Amino acid sequence: MDKRTDVLVVGGGPAGIISAVTAKKYYPNKDILLMKNIANGCIPCGIPYMFTSLENPDDNKLGNTALDKHNINVAVDEAIKIDCRQKKVFSKNNIEYNYEKLILAIGSNPIIPPITGAEKKGIYPAYKDMDYLKNVVQKIKKAKNILILGGGFIGVEFADELSNAKGVKVYLAELLPHLLENSFDEEFYSLVEEKLRAKPVNVLTGTKVVEFLGRDKVESVRFDNGDELKIDSVILGIGAIPNTALAIEAGLDSGKGKGIWVDEYMRTTDPDIFAVGDCVGKRDFYTRRNTPVMLASTATAEARIAGANLYKLKVVRENKGTIAIYSTYVDGLALGSAGLTEGSAKKEGFEIIVGNAEGIDKHPGSMPGANKIKVKLIFSKQSGIIMGGQVSGGISAGEIINIIGMAIQQRVSLTELETLQVATHPYLTSAPTMYPVILAAQDASGRI
Repeated sequence: MDKRTDVLVVGGGPAGIISAVTAKKYYPNKDILLMKNIANGCIPCGIPYMFTSLENPDDNKLGNTALDKHNINVAVDEAIKIDCRQKKVFSKNNIEYNYEKLILAIGSNPIIPPITGAEKKGIYPAYKDMDYLKNVVQKIKKAKNILILGGGFIGVEFADELSNAKGVKVYLAELLPHLLENSFDEEFYSLVEEKLRAKPVNVLTGTKVVEFLGRDKVESVRFDNGDELKIDSVILGIGAIPNTALAIEAGLDSGKGKGIWVDEYMRTTDPDIFAVGDCVGKRDFYTRRNTPVMLASTATAEARIAGANLYKLKVVRENKGTIAIYSTYVDGLALGSAGLTEGSAKKEGFEIIVGNAEGIDKHPGSMPGANKIKVKLIFSKQSGIIMGGQVSGGISAGEIINIIGMAIQQRVSLTELETLQVATHPYLTSAPTMYPVILAAQDASGRI
């Protein structure tokens, strides 16, 4: 059976949806078909919050509203082969999809660590499948001793969420000396460790799991120091690997990285095939080195570039590299990081200056709901261009890091941030005289 469409999008996650919607916006006369191999997807960032924060796990379902609104066709099917020469995609349901332009948004899969016993029941990778996740939620709610493997963002968020349940012991194991060490400097990641330990979460840093023990189901784990810990459930939060097999088998290039190679307009080595999201190799904004950043925000930014430029380069907005901008929330504490940390900048050999500021996110500080806020900015010493930033505090930290991210993307100078014009309001922001981003820039200026 043959199906013909102008634009075929393979992948039903955020990257696939935004690719299709953007393509329809720029090319309204083109027929667009989105193929997804999971009938009921989920909002990836919401997965940790399906356990206690959301009353109904179904509230984290990734719906088709945007696709329906733009009259984009959807097929629940799985792509198994691409014929670039004939411009066809062959599917599991024995359908041949003919396309003019193809967008691969085929995502990633959770890393299953090479640990003895990792196949046992009770060990749960974070697959982005709503039906699978609902089953995991039911199983985890019955658990009493839960181990979370991985101290990055998803592991930390799982630990925070699950520690809210009554009668549950939560353990968080991380191989590195500290949680979130790759994304924050010490004065920020230490705040997360303090929050989790106070909940309490049993934080086990510098710890390596070497075996999952038990018969059919996991009953305990053994660490590299020989210690054993009784647990009845494990959540794997140690990252993901790009899905590239479909593209590689079609003859597309993976470059030197682990993901599909694309140019600055998200074009693969085939001019009629684009790729976006987790399946794509990422290059650092500053060094152009490969970087393992997999974020829905990055994926959707790439999707907008691809969707706009399918037939002509309509938007002169090339992908200049991955900034790596994150935010997270742990027991009332919001944190954000964008670009280089002080540690990573020094490791790369950049000559930098650093500016810091602390204050209150409302004014006066006695306003209801006021929180302490901390901002750290990293600048190139010679050019004064911003290279990174971190923030911690209340909910406003989530948007302040986006201001910093925009500044990085536009290569804003220290002087421009010192003279930044901002809107302020007692309930919404710090005082105009004490705006933390401006103060951090002024602090850095004084160090030149």
